[in-house]
Amino acid sequence: MKIRVLGAGAGGGFPQWNCNCPNCAGLRSGSIRATARTQSSIIVSGDDEHWALFNASPDILTQIQRCPVLQPGRALRDTGIAAIVLIDAQIDHTTGLYMLREHRQPHALWCTRPVRDDLSTGNPLFGVLEHYCGIDWHEIALGQDFVIDAIAGLRFTALPLTSNAPPYSPRRDRPEPGDNIGVRITDTRSGRRLFYAPGLGQMEDAVWAAMQAADVVLVDGTLWTDDEMIRLGASAKTSRAMGHMPQSGPDGMIEWLDRLPASTRKILIHINNTNPILNEDSAERAELARHGIEVAFDGMEIAL
Repeated sequence: MKIRVLGAGAGGGFPQWNCNCPNCAGLRSGSIRATARTQSSIIVSGDDEHWALFNASPDILTQIQRCPVLQPGRALRDTGIAAIVLIDAQIDHTTGLYMLREHRQPHALWCTRPVRDDLSTGNPLFGVLEHYCGIDWHEIALGQDFVIDAIAGLRFTALPLTSNAPPYSPRRDRPEPGDNIGVRITDTRSGRRLFYAPGLGQMEDAVWAAMQAADVVLVDGTLWTDDEMIRLGASAKTSRAMGHMPQSGPDGMIEWLDRLPASTRKILIHINNTNPILNEDSAERAELARHGIEVAFDGMEIAL
């Protein structure tokens, strides 16, 4: 199994277009050592030719241009994207579908029913795309293994996450199972596993079991502290209220990742532009290194 990080940033990317926090201002001025990131997305393949795209961010065209395997050039119109999987209905994970409207047939797309509902009503993306290529929707059933015929050698399992529904969803602040998922991806030949969850607001038994059984966890790295956005004056909400476990503090992501087997590779993704771990010389980045935790970056490649 091959995994490539197309985008490692949270919504807005890094630097965010209208933000002058210490990270964004520092990157623009060159006063900090940091690397720009586009919005969160990965691709996964079992054969290095056919790829499943997890989330279609607003930066998808730039991400494709930077990733040669997604444009193999076998025909006049071609793509290495054989399937699309959505882990939620958030704007930063779905808007890129508009940019893929020139596809010659309906996009083979997997998501839960609540995600499909939100993308058919509050943000009627699926309806708009029916005027272009259309969507060939496949429902993801929670807790059940599924395969994607075009992605050979891989098996997928979706687990419900405690996070939040989009602002345009009738379930905003009252999320239901299926609004957000984490996905376990298993290589059926080697048995090795990836657990992917860019949005994770609370650890639950099934999720923790999946993380413990994984060879690599690629999980929520949005904010460092629960009150990070409040202290900066960027939001009135805590990290957990937005559906993201902070890294630091009691019951934070670092505390949980420390409990994983020593052999588990631990990587944070979906990193908000305000998070001090983006500053590669920060004390917070050094603390992650002491705990053996990596920070995902655009173009990062993982082989399992």
